[in-house]
Amino acid sequence: MMTRLQNRMGKSGSPVKGEPDYVLIGRLQRAHGVAGEIVLGLSTDFPERIKSGKVIYLGRDHWPRKISGARQFHENLLITMEGVYNREEASELTNMEVFVRTSDLPSLPDGRFYHHQLIGLKAIREDGTPIGEIREIMETGANDVYVVVDTNGHETLLPAIDGVIGPIDLDKRTMVVNPPEWE
Repeated sequence: MMTRLQNRMGKSGSPVKGEPDYVLIGRLQRAHGVAGEIVLGLSTDFPERIKSGKVIYLGRDHWPRKISGARQFHENLLITMEGVYNREEASELTNMEVFVRTSDLPSLPDGRFYHHQLIGLKAIREDGTPIGEIREIMETGANDVYVVVDTNGHETLLPAIDGVIGPIDLDKRTMVVNPPEWE
């Protein structure tokens, strides 16, 4: 069942072959004040891109909303959106995931990749022997860990560190790896 505000939002999006249409950047946490502000808990490395005039997409149906204001609030942001004018309307959005279009992401420097670009790559040894497919990336704090699953369903955990992860070729959809000795 959609709320009154959600019903006004509409839907958008079209598939882009090979990568997701949207990337998660955070979750709406709670209304703040009486003028429609809401706390956005961040899960992005680019919070500076969340600013007035930008379009974000809410929930699994990716309802578009234009940001009309954004400011720092502890480790999060306080945002206002067009069409959300009071505490009650903001409260209706609590716990919604917030996305941006993949096509709107900034370019990264050479050798840096977004997680969604790595999911689905074939992990191969330097000699070309396949190990499996990257199915998940765990963020551990020290370094990411790639979960590689072979054709039998066996998981191999690979730390994303020099010496283990080699060249990545997005066109060939491969990542050269040198698994640690314990594998």
